[in-house]
Amino acid sequence: MFRSPEANVPSSRTILSVAASVTFSALALRLLDRIPAAAEYCLLSRLRVLSARLSPRLTVVIKDSDGLTPNRMFEASHLYLGAKLSPSTKRIDVHKPLQEEELVLRMDADQELVDSFMGAELKWVLMSSTRENSASEGKMSGDRGALKAETKYFELSFHKKHREMVLKSYLPSILRKAKEIKEGRKTVKLHTVDYNGPDYWGSINLNHPATFDTMAMDPEMKVALMDDLDQFVAGREYYKRVGRAWKRGYLLYGPPGTGKSSLVAAMANYLKYDVYDLDLSEVQCNSDLRRLLIGTGNRSIIVIEDIDCSKESKTLDEEKITLSGLLNFIDGLWSCCGDERIIVFTTNHRERLDPALLRPGRMDLHIHMSYCSFSGFKTLASNYLGIQDHPLFEKVEELLKVVQATPAEIAGELMKTKHPDFALQGLIKFLHCKRDETP
Repeated sequence: MFRSPEANVPSSRTILSVAASVTFSALALRLLDRIPAAAEYCLLSRLRVLSARLSPRLTVVIKDSDGLTPNRMFEASHLYLGAKLSPSTKRIDVHKPLQEEELVLRMDADQELVDSFMGAELKWVLMSSTRENSASEGKMSGDRGALKAETKYFELSFHKKHREMVLKSYLPSILRKAKEIKEGRKTVKLHTVDYNGPDYWGSINLNHPATFDTMAMDPEMKVALMDDLDQFVAGREYYKRVGRAWKRGYLLYGPPGTGKSSLVAAMANYLKYDVYDLDLSEVQCNSDLRRLLIGTGNRSIIVIEDIDCSKESKTLDEEKITLSGLLNFIDGLWSCCGDERIIVFTTNHRERLDPALLRPGRMDLHIHMSYCSFSGFKTLASNYLGIQDHPLFEKVEELLKVVQATPAEIAGELMKTKHPDFALQGLIKFLHCKRDETP
């Protein structure tokens, strides 16, 4: 059935309605141009509130700070979302922190990212706003121009039905994941005693290449140590439940050149823990020792090398460091001042140590760093020569059964040439000489 041409012509009522709407919009725009900025802001705010009440979505605002205090949730969100940037992101913020090796990628202002968690869609937007300082602030600063302060914040929007899940599960999970990301990017630092530095410590980056893969030590002990470290790191609730300070103690003993210092570096690289190298000969008294130990950070390894050579005094002279002062920090009340700390003692002569240091329970694990075994040699051959097997390996194995050579000595011979044949021949000659020198 065909409609007449007149049926397509709008009625006079429709025309008047459209005209009235256009006129009202024009008047509203002119009115917004004339009303004060404060009144306009108030009007728009009320409109946003009304729109939010009618919308099924909820928006969580995460500001960069609460006055002068940085917001940990904001920083965690930045780290978390930076790891989730997609190729479709049009703008990213790139910066390189001081003394860090890797670039850090983050969302830039006015960018949007959609995340999912437990089946819910969560929309993130990084916002930025500026405010002008008051006139009084401008006069005090002597600047007639208005100074502007920038504030950044995230807007996280989602359906209202997911409110409890977001607040109790999603945001806490972001805090945990951000911590993991931060720890993974961390540059391990070596701290040494510096009485002119903060808390008596000075630091540099620890660029030691040692890892457990490169350590020429007993394979079973290596696996046992790595398992022990893993259990320690995951043991926060366990230590809290049993009422013990969250710390672990290791005694590394063996001849010089067996890799005690390298093992400490491997532990630090494995855990991403800072290392505090405490030379007791530089410590003047017990109070300085206490300040140094309190100044160490969490997630750290405190190393006291050659403990048998330190000039300990068992007197009560306040001008000298005493063994009791050191032990009080290891397992006394001061041991609770900090979390996730590992204390490592090294010695070339275990038999010279004070029995108080060897008391059961004081050091959790005693690790013997022995002369190089054949399995340790194979690790070194793989590291330095890139070989897993060679016809001369059998001769080396026979000699290592009767010759005491440290991993450092073996490594020194293998480093003389990159050619496997010449390097192994030189090593065999070296081992023959050591055997002949042995009385």
